[in-house]
This record gives sequence, structure tokens and C-alpha cells, in this order.
Amino acid sequence: MPISRRFTRRSLLGAAAVAASASLALTGCVAGEDSEASAGGSAAASDGVLNIDFATYNPLSLVIKEKGWLESSLADQGVEVNWVQSAGSNKANEALRSGAIDVGSTAGSAALLARANGSPIQAISLYSQPEWAALVTLPDSGVDSVEDLKGKSVAATKGTDPYFFLLQSLEEAGLSQDDVTVQNLQHADGLTALNNGSVDAWSGLDPIMAGAEQDGAELFYRNLDFNTYGFLNATESFLKEDPEVAQTVVNAYEKARAWAAENPEETAQILADVAGLDLEVATTVITERSNLDVDPVPGETQRAVLEKIGPAFVETGDVANQKQIDDALGSLLNDSLVKAADPAAIKES
Repeated sequence: MPISRRFTRRSLLGAAAVAASASLALTGCVAGEDSEASAGGSAAASDGVLNIDFATYNPLSLVIKEKGWLESSLADQGVEVNWVQSAGSNKANEALRSGAIDVGSTAGSAALLARANGSPIQAISLYSQPEWAALVTLPDSGVDSVEDLKGKSVAATKGTDPYFFLLQSLEEAGLSQDDVTVQNLQHADGLTALNNGSVDAWSGLDPIMAGAEQDGAELFYRNLDFNTYGFLNATESFLKEDPEVAQTVVNAYEKARAWAAENPEETAQILADVAGLDLEVATTVITERSNLDVDPVPGETQRAVLEKIGPAFVETGDVANQKQIDDALGSLLNDSLVKAADPAAIKES
């Protein structure tokens, strides 16, 4: 189906999360969801550990983790690297807010939502401009358009781009959230609910969505403009206390961006291995639905995208008022590290 072009505690807890996530390719896990840390209470890497996430929806994070570049580059600083898997933007935001990770991957819409609700994070780089969300159903479901969703149930993960994709799609079709029943399920669980008939549609996320499509699911509505950029976020405490480590992270991302552009087949293989996907599906995600060659500097383009989405947060009650949105837009984007990025400073493992 064609795309519419109308143009969204600390070390020990983190280690436990990584051990648990080893068996969770698609569902993932996050440290710190039950942490007693206050919002933004991270001790940052000054405790000798960088807690950073990896996510199947952030291919550059998988490359950096696979290559061991952060471990090699931070060894001289006496900093260990603890990787924590994020199952979705909402989980990454929870971990950032609790201080369980210092750096986390989210959609731009989710980063704005978190910042507007008081999470002290800043977007320090962009890792992609993806088409990672779409509305999905099964053949013969009777759902062929967004209008057909009226009175139906839809699975979506609140606080993530697919959820905001759903809201924007409903609004464009003249519907509201009240016209559907939204089942708040994590991404992989949303697909399960679709497959077992618990919901009529699913607002999906790649790479899980690409696997579902290969298995026969139908992407009945796509719109590139409703997908926000991939934001790499860091806690303000981390940026203040460990600026050199933060710069190293951004340096590694720029090295990964160049490497992925030169090695799309190997990048797809890394994604396939981590996400448990067929290589053909992973290749589709990397080559057709993930623009990793995006300008990494967060700026006016992203601000304009988020300005369109912000009022919807207020309308749905996810944010109390527009002032919180405006304040968040004024403080979320931080381009200083990526403008100073030096990929050559990253050591090979």
C-alpha cells in the first residue's frame, strides 16, 4: 500500500536487567522501573558505569554494542559500559526518569511527552528518520481504512510513536480516541493480541511490524509524516557531571552512522540476530524504513514536527497544559555534543 506524502539502583539494577534481557529479543526489559531513585536522580557515570540502552528500533545502538566501541573508548577513563534493552520509548523514558540509564532511545514524540511532564532529559542526537509506525490488521478483518476503526479495538503502546501515530490517523479521518477502544499493550504484546483476535488492529512498530507483515499481516494505513524522528536522549545530571563520557557516546553514534551507511548488509544482519528476525525482514527495515543518514543535529526541523503533535498531548490529557509543551520545546533539544562530534576519536575493539 503506498505511503501517504501529506507532510512522530543504577549499576546493579542495570546489570540485572541486561541478564534478564538476554532471553528477550523482541519483548525486551528495562532496569529501574521499580527503582526508588527520584526523577533525574542518576549518579551518572561518575560511579564508574555508563548505563546506556540498546533497542531494536535503534539500529545504531545495536552496531555500537556489537562492535564494542564504547567499551574500548571509555576504558582509559575507567568507565564500564552497562547495556540495558529498551522494549519501547515508554520503557526508555521510565528508565531515564528513574536514573536507571544515562542515555536512552525514544521517538521524538515520546521525548517531548516526557520532558513536558517533568523528566529532566535532553535530546543530544538523532539516530534515524524512520517510517517505523503504521496501522496493522489481519486479512479478512473487515478493516481496510482508518474510518473502519470506529467502534473497534486497537492495541497501542501509550507514550510511544505508534500511539501518537494512531491519534493523528484518527484525527485525519474525522475520528477521535473516544471512537475506538485503545488497549494499552507493549509493542510485542500488541501483535500477540492482534494475532489471537483480542483486538481488531494494532498500531505497530518496526522491526516487530516488519516480521508481522512477512507473516501475512496488512499495513492498512501508512503515513511517513506521522512518524517522528529517533531521538537519543540523556539525563541532564549525566550531561552536567560527565560531559566527556557524553561526548564519547555521541562520537560513537556518528561512527556507527558512517559504518552503517557503508555496511547495510551487516547492519541488517546485526538487527536480525538481536531481534530474532529473518535477514530478509531485517534488510527491509534497514534499507526501506530506516533513514540512518539523517542530519544528526536536533533543531528547527524536529521542533516544527513536535509543535504539531504537542497540542494533542493536552487534548488527550497526557500533558496538563500547552505551557508545559512550550517549555519542553524550548529546553529539549541540545545540539552542542553532536556539533562537536569526532567519530575518529572512537577506538576499535
